Amino acid sequence: MSARPARLLSATLFALAALAACKGEKPAPPPKPAAVKAPAAPTRTRDQAIAALMALPELKTWSEQIEKRSHGAAHGAVIEDDPNPRVIEGKKYYQLSFVEDRKQNVHRRASFLVAHEGDEILVEDLDNDSVQSLAEWRRNIRNVELKSG
Repeated sequence: MSARPARLLSATLFALAALAACKGEKPAPPPKPAAVKAPAAPTRTRDQAIAALMALPELKTWSEQIEKRSHGAAHGAVIEDDPNPRVIEGKKYYQLSFVEDRKQNVHRRASFLVAHEGDEILVEDLDNDSVQSLAEWRRNIRNVELKSG
């Protein structure tokens, strides 16, 4: 291709752009970038869910109290209630309970739902057949401790 046809093509394109501008037409907007999805929350394993529960200050305190009261004969532990996830509003949760583990029996203290994805922890209110947020449970348990203390 010689320089002359290339110049002619450039001039034609320039003229067309100028003509479009004179007519009041706006050039086509640049294409919008593709929607960027937020990265998915990391998936938590069953063992990580148990560790997250055992890291809660309330469960640490309960474990220490159980050990102290029983002189080491009983321990606090987290057990899995059901290996099948519980689904609430499309979100999967591990079904776990904090228990007082004694040689002769196991006493359930509280039941928790730990999200497979993200860091959400819910607490089951077995008396009312409902669930509450960890924050709500903490408020309620502190109110009970204040009343009984």
